[in-house]
Amino acid sequence: MAAPRQGVISLAIKDKAMLHADYMPFIKGGGIFIPTEKVFELGDEVFLLLTLLDDPERFAITGKVVWINSRTTPGGRQIGVGIQFSGAEGANLQKKIASLMAGYTRADQPTNTM
Repeated sequence: MAAPRQGVISLAIKDKAMLHADYMPFIKGGGIFIPTEKVFELGDEVFLLLTLLDDPERFAITGKVVWINSRTTPGGRQIGVGIQFSGAEGANLQKKIASLMAGYTRADQPTNTM
């Protein structure tokens, strides 16, 4: 079995609707969907640079690929990968996203994953 590959991805989430579409609360430790056409495999390690809404803080975390939407994914979902957060910085990011999404009223909108 080949060793996991590594990659660097940067994402700026501009509003709560985009955050809702990309956040993966059902992943243990939290996760985020990254729209990308880069090719990854499950288990690949990723270094993520993430900016949330108008917050000047930029999160720099490591994670691993746990979800893949390819061109053949049913439902016309956006191409990309889901990254599971890891480490203390990942836990901090999960808490930050949960607090930003508290009270979000359009939670019935479809997401990029489920």
